[in-house]
Formats: sequence, C-alpha cells, structure tokens
Amino acid sequence: MSVLPLVFTSGWASGINAYAVVLLLGIFGATGLSDEVPASLQRTDVLIVAAVLFLCEAVADKIPYVDTAWDSVHTVIRPVAGGVVGALLAGQSGSLSDITAGVVGGSTALASHFVKAGTRMAINTSPEPLSNVAMSMAEDLGVAAIITFAMFHPVAAATIAAVLLAAGLAILIFLWTRIRRFLRRRAQRREEKRLAAEAREATGAPPR
Repeated sequence: MSVLPLVFTSGWASGINAYAVVLLLGIFGATGLSDEVPASLQRTDVLIVAAVLFLCEAVADKIPYVDTAWDSVHTVIRPVAGGVVGALLAGQSGSLSDITAGVVGGSTALASHFVKAGTRMAINTSPEPLSNVAMSMAEDLGVAAIITFAMFHPVAAATIAAVLLAAGLAILIFLWTRIRRFLRRRAQRREEKRLAAEAREATGAPPR
C-alpha cells in the first residue's frame, strides 16, 4: 500500500506540532504497533529530545504573543520536519520516492503551519475573549488523534487532514477579515477623537 496518505497526514500534523508527530511515530514504531515507522525515529535519543521539545512547545504555545514568537521561529523548522519525516516514511516503505515524499510532507506542513500561526495571531489581536490554552489543547489533541488514526486507517486520516487544512484556511480568512474590520473601526474612532480634540483646542472650548 502507498505510504502517501501517511506522509500527507504527518505533514499536516507537523505544521501544527512537529515534535508531537516525531514523538508519536517513534512510540508507535518502538512498541511494535506499526511497521511503517523507520528505525531512526524510534531511537531513544530522538524520543527524548522530541519529548523535551514537545513539553517546551506545550508551555510556550499557551501564552499569548509568546506563541506567535514561537511560531515565527518554527516557520522553517516545521516544514523541514514534515519533509524529513515524509522522506523517512517513504524510505521505510519503498512505495514512494524520498524526494516526492519530502516535497509532499514539507509543503503540507508549511500550509498547516501558516494556518496555525495566522490563526494564533488573529486570536491574539482579537477583541473577543478567545483562549490560547483551549486552542493549544485542541491542536495537541487533534494531532495525537489524527496521527494515531493514520497508523491504522491512513487514507481516511489523510482525507480528514485535507478537510481540516481547507477548513483552517477558510477560518483564517474569516478571522482576519473580521479583525481587519475591527481595527479599521478602531482607527477611525481614534481619528475622530483626535480631530474633535483639535477642534476644541482651536475654538478654546473646554475638553469633554
């Protein structure tokens, strides 16, 4: 069976939390639950590093604006991780070229990373009381669920990942449209207040 669905799913998940993907895949391989995972991801040192970095991300990802800074740093890391994981999975199965798998995994990770980072920026600037903690937990649980599901039902998992990616892009566009409208209104109100203050100063009227 082609490993392409697993590559696509792992790429999507890597764009959200690459360390969780490496950690989960390594655990599935090390425990013998899957033969699709290459030995390089099952190494103890790789699992330890992935676990430590996952814990770091779990903290940083729940703090407003810190999460945006963390996402900025990972604009390169997540797509590279998605590409490397994809190439390793392809090399393990032999049903897909490493280069093709790397491109699929990396490009999918880049797309989902932009959805994640853009959505977080929108949440941080939104006037509405959206929770970074709730969003972060939902993302972590979603990655864990989709990677686990992909181990046993790769095609169905890839379909879900594709739907989530498309939905994420649509939600991102919607959020930014609303926030840009809010920022324009706020800027307009500030300008009106400034002009009113200047008019009062010019006429000598007392400030309100």
